Amino acid sequence: VQLQASGGGLGQTGGSLRLSCVASRRTFSNNGMGWFRQAPGKERQFVSAISWRGTTTYYAESVKGRFTISRDNAKNALYLQMNSLKPDDTAVYYCAAARGSTAATIISEYNYWGQGTQVTVSS
Repeated sequence: VQLQASGGGLGQTGGSLRLSCVASRRTFSNNGMGWFRQAPGKERQFVSAISWRGTTTYYAESVKGRFTISRDNAKNALYLQMNSLKPDDTAVYYCAAARGSTAATIISEYNYWGQGTQVTVSS
């Protein structure tokens, strides 16, 4: 396993959760990183992305203003702070490393994936 996501669980509407993703066996400090999510019966969709230095970030419209992506290259770690949670945020969240160094929003730009962590938001 090269990307390990954690921090999911049960959250309440309006509450917060923080997801973490730690890379092992290789460094991704030169790669753009991202978070995606997949709800039951739906395709995996883009949530947020960050460039290798953390200077550029992108968010899906549905999470903009509520979620914050960040990274710590010294720790080989990626984070997603999720605030003002909504039931529609319920999904399995995946962290991923892109082929390039930029913040990529397209799923095909990613070639390393974590195993996913479940986030469930109760109403």
